[in-house]
Amino acid sequence: MNKYRIISIVSFTIAIILLISMLFKPTLTEIKSVETCSQTTILTSLDEPSILPDWKDGEYHDYQGTTQMLNSFNSKFPGLVDIFSIGQSVKKRDIWCVKITNENNHKNKYSCVIDGCIHGSEWEAGEACLYLAEYLLINFGKNQTVSDILNNSEIYIIPILNPDGREKDDRFNENGIDLNRNFDVHFGRIRGGSLPLGKLFGFIKIPYIQRPEIIEKLGLDKYFINKYWTNSGREPFSEPETRAIRDLMRSIGPSFSFYVNCHTAMHGIFSIVDISYKPEFETTSQEIKVLTNTLDWFGENTEYDIMYPDDFLHPGSGMIHHWVFKEFRIPSICFEILSKDYEPWLGKGPHDNLVHWMKTILPAFLYLLVNIENLHDWESPENMPPLPEGVPPEPI
Repeated sequence: MNKYRIISIVSFTIAIILLISMLFKPTLTEIKSVETCSQTTILTSLDEPSILPDWKDGEYHDYQGTTQMLNSFNSKFPGLVDIFSIGQSVKKRDIWCVKITNENNHKNKYSCVIDGCIHGSEWEAGEACLYLAEYLLINFGKNQTVSDILNNSEIYIIPILNPDGREKDDRFNENGIDLNRNFDVHFGRIRGGSLPLGKLFGFIKIPYIQRPEIIEKLGLDKYFINKYWTNSGREPFSEPETRAIRDLMRSIGPSFSFYVNCHTAMHGIFSIVDISYKPEFETTSQEIKVLTNTLDWFGENTEYDIMYPDDFLHPGSGMIHHWVFKEFRIPSICFEILSKDYEPWLGKGPHDNLVHWMKTILPAFLYLLVNIENLHDWESPENMPPLPEGVPPEPI
């Protein structure tokens, strides 16, 4: 065969092979598209819209119900949940804490503490803690935001800090002490509404004293913030409940990034406030900036009223979120859930529309959690959490 004919046949064959190859081989653009599609599929499977806990109005959790719910978390989500007691109340009830994190992820993580029911009559403060815990657990591995939170954070939640008070629907603990006046910051200040009495003679309980009418008649009421003085205990940390939360926080270490103390029912969110007399801490301009920016977001994305650090001069009164700021120098926030119509004060307050109120405060929790690194470093939050459908709800 003529060599030129052989060359022609070979060239033709090669051309056909190249043509077929070009027709069936994906281009670089197509390869990128396939890779992107594959990645998108993975993200989509993980980034499902978050779902809300299936709660019903009226289904409140007392101490026993809370204990059962936490134990159910432990059974259903063993790789995400650690349940332990941080101490015991005056009547020897365990003060339960649930630590929520992806235990299979061993990276260094940021930590936070969230608690409720330091006043036992403020039920929804504890319910908000349980609602948040369940929301995080049922969405892990499905929703990207929640998965990122639990991969990067250790969240310590104490739903009922005052179990004796919760059991008897009472603001005070079994010793008649206002636990939110028993911390070592501005302790026992009468102008702040505190009386450092403790139990008189070791057995007489005086939970509160109503302010005498003569104070109003003399025009001196402007110097006092409350119409009642509550018993702060004889000295800071005189009560087992406050010692328990103190010791937990001190055990966390430098990863401690922010703190939330849940109450009802001032319908507001605030952080530290300016202290009018001998303040035991001072704030830097950067700290005020971060707290202000955080509060701004709460004001724009929840129905709650906002109190800024310089909105109100407070005499100081041994409150836990002030002590946390003083002790650990981290953002420390107070959530006052519900509207003022629900104020329970000494107990027997109204309790309804539970699911609505849980939805109102969920955005604030999520905003703090997605910004935990910024808050740890005292940098302004910049991450916006995607919120589940129906959150926040329309005000009622």
